[in-house]
Amino acid sequence: MSIVTILIGVVVVLALFVISVYNGLITWRNRVRDSFSHIEVQLKRRHDLIPNLVETVKSYAKHEKELFENVTKARASAISATSIGEKIEAENTLSGTLKTLFAVAENYPDLKANQNFLELQRDLRDTEDKVSASRQLYNTTVREYNTKLEVFPNNIIANMFSFKPEKFFEVENEEEREVPKVSF
Repeated sequence: MSIVTILIGVVVVLALFVISVYNGLITWRNRVRDSFSHIEVQLKRRHDLIPNLVETVKSYAKHEKELFENVTKARASAISATSIGEKIEAENTLSGTLKTLFAVAENYPDLKANQNFLELQRDLRDTEDKVSASRQLYNTTVREYNTKLEVFPNNIIANMFSFKPEKFFEVENEEEREVPKVSF
């Protein structure tokens, strides 16, 4: 066996290894994107529920204008966010304003008994549970992907092809880590 044959064999094996790792990283990057799309589906549902919820509460709590404006602005900001980081920040802000909205609703006994409000509350609670499950799936997928980027020898190939770690969907602020209370 000549030295040229050995070198060709080593190059072929090395190329196959690089291709295999590259394809694996692409697969995991696509899994991250897919798992984030599951979050986006639930967030869209959440965004669709909020105007109805605000209108229902507004009919009982007419003097809470600033709160309704804040919820509306937070919702608009969450809808218009483009990057994952922006979406995470905007959704955390929206969660905080919703928590305030439900706290204000506590002061209106007639509202708490309103069937439409109770149904919207139930739908929102269901959506929040689905968002939470989707975030958990996303963060698990991001952890796996980021680990694949960091381990040797994948890290060499990841750097060669400019793969970047993904950001976790985390709650930034301690107050927002508390679960919004939506039961009356």
